[in-house]
Amino acid sequence: MTSPYAPKLDRTYILGQLEALLNIPSPSGYCMEAMKYMEQEANRLGYALAFTPKGNGIITVPGQSTEKVVGLTAHLDTLGAMVRSINASGTLRITPIGGYAMHTIEGEYCVIHTRDGRKYEGTVLSTKASVHVFKDAGEWKREEANMEIRIDELVKSKADTEKLGISAGDFVSWEPRTRLLANGWVKSRHLDDKASVAALLGLLEWLKREGKTPAYTLKLIFSTYEEVGHGSSYIPEDITEMIAVDMGAIGDDLSTTEMDVSICAKDSSGPYDYAMTTRLIELAKREGMAYAVDIYPYYGSDASAALRGGSNIRAALIGPGVHASHGMERTHADAVVNTAALLLAYVME
Repeated sequence: MTSPYAPKLDRTYILGQLEALLNIPSPSGYCMEAMKYMEQEANRLGYALAFTPKGNGIITVPGQSTEKVVGLTAHLDTLGAMVRSINASGTLRITPIGGYAMHTIEGEYCVIHTRDGRKYEGTVLSTKASVHVFKDAGEWKREEANMEIRIDELVKSKADTEKLGISAGDFVSWEPRTRLLANGWVKSRHLDDKASVAALLGLLEWLKREGKTPAYTLKLIFSTYEEVGHGSSYIPEDITEMIAVDMGAIGDDLSTTEMDVSICAKDSSGPYDYAMTTRLIELAKREGMAYAVDIYPYYGSDASAALRGGSNIRAALIGPGVHASHGMERTHADAVVNTAALLLAYVME
């Protein structure tokens, strides 16, 4: 079943925004283009996007009551890498941005973004890339020191690569390989957490189109450093409740699927607020939507960052179920739309 709110949400709009966002490179610390897009889209919907000094974006939606302020946060930043050094052969050694297993990027196409605005394509490979050359190519450990980027330019030396303007500290983004299938499946890198950002845009579009006012003032925070741990470590002081909207992991003893809205009761930072989590479960049941409650021992959210940063808030965590997190991810459009629907049920009452 789907929520009564879900049919009122513009599914085409949400998926269109998701596709657009997935195709904008935004590894943590390099979110300028994505935030510019968000500012333009917020303005088009009739909202103002204010920026914090470190680059997070905040949209304020006045509510019917000033009794409390509810924060909704999702992150635009993704996994990626940075050039660590240039090898003698002209290939690039990298350092990861965010936490992922190195084997998940082997063979991936990428873009190197230089400090002066140039872009070069490349491919991430093992330093022993060919089974016809290296007898131990299959067993060669996939770790940072054993991975490199082959640049799609005529380079044979470190000096050749330097002449391209590439240097240590340049950002590297992965090709997302986004596919939105007619049956509702969405597969791409970086669904963590652009699927949640698209859900929040769908919520804003619904509020504007329907001319509705939330029960309490909302502050939507789009963070840019979540993958490295401090995305929403600062939030406005007037926020009293905060829902982190982030993907739900799948596997092991977890019950979430790609069709579900995941409600996290506890992650590596500890339990989420009892009353808020219970209310979200009650609303998911009432709305008749597919949902699951899970524990994520190796997971932290922007709500975790806010709490660790000293914010005096109650916090909860929900989001669409995503398979193969921090790898080649997949979710379903129903989970993304229903995430927006559950948030609407929470903020409209």
